[in-house]
Amino acid sequence: MAEPQQPARRMRPAPLLFEPSEAVADPEHFFDLESMDDPRELLARATELTLAFRAATDRAVEFQAMAAAQLADPRRFDRLTPGDVAARAGWTEDFARKMIEFGQRLLRDGTGR
Repeated sequence: MAEPQQPARRMRPAPLLFEPSEAVADPEHFFDLESMDDPRELLARATELTLAFRAATDRAVEFQAMAAAQLADPRRFDRLTPGDVAARAGWTEDFARKMIEFGQRLLRDGTGR
């Protein structure tokens, strides 16, 4: 008998450490990676950051989609058209429609938090 499928677990990103203002002023400074001498440590930390940024991007896109769906909800008296949503977000109208649909699915399925 086949095992039941477990829902996909979201990967938790590595914590992003905020940099002091003097480090931000240095264009070569990036999360202290430039100061690491050990390539193993550098690869590990750079990989953590890459995964954290990807996870943050994915999550932010979900929030964008949910917001777009809420703004375009026909039950709202002040709803926006897909063109209006596109203009606010800097998207094409076609992409706005896709994001609105994606957001509707997230909201309907309860996967949006």
